[in-house]
Amino acid sequence: MSRHDGRTPQEAREVQIQRRYLRTCPGSVLYRCGGTSVLVTAQITEEVPPFLEGKGTGWLTAEYAMLPGSTPTRKKRGPDGRSTEIQRLIGRSLRAVIDFHLLGPFTIHVDADVLEADGGTRTAAITAAYVAVVDALDARFRDAALGVVKAQVAAISAGIIHGVPMLDLDYSEDSHADVDLNVVRLGPDGYVEVQGTGEGGVFRRPELTAMLDLAGKGIDKLMEIQRDVLSGGD
Repeated sequence: MSRHDGRTPQEAREVQIQRRYLRTCPGSVLYRCGGTSVLVTAQITEEVPPFLEGKGTGWLTAEYAMLPGSTPTRKKRGPDGRSTEIQRLIGRSLRAVIDFHLLGPFTIHVDADVLEADGGTRTAAITAAYVAVVDALDARFRDAALGVVKAQVAAISAGIIHGVPMLDLDYSEDSHADVDLNVVRLGPDGYVEVQGTGEGGVFRRPELTAMLDLAGKGIDKLMEIQRDVLSGGD
């Protein structure tokens, strides 16, 4: 079965990661995935939330927004329920890879701004944020940052359309999918989060397994891309 953009059901969109995109922020990544573009920054401040003061441990927090021109119809500025849910997901995903005791009393601020939306913005933001956080820590602490990032994290979507499991849905596919699944994975085999919804009814265990298998192969590739990009030096 061929998709509208010529991909096979098992094929993800092409990914491009541009590190240090902003002159003012070493931990900045422009992430492109098909028609989706997300700018993610990571910055470090010498402060922690009140509930962590005096404990010698750090924190990571995230914000997510879609720019007004990121969709064909203007996206109104300001928080909404969807953005709040997504930024909490980004925060949970990135906190899973940080050793906060080694970090010490610092906070990592992750900001994800969607420039163009064509499906998969939350998974793109998570995958890009990993690279941005590694660069931000390296710029701030250099060798002292070793060990603070204890694993990789990446994310991708899968779904079922007309009974066929498919990887990495764009907007036109996601908008009429029977099932939509977002998968966030830590390292080679640890799930941080699996978000699955039967948009048009129910889905069964074999279908879930098929989508997880597809997502696993997609995440393997994304993690390879992350490693290649980060090994590219300055």
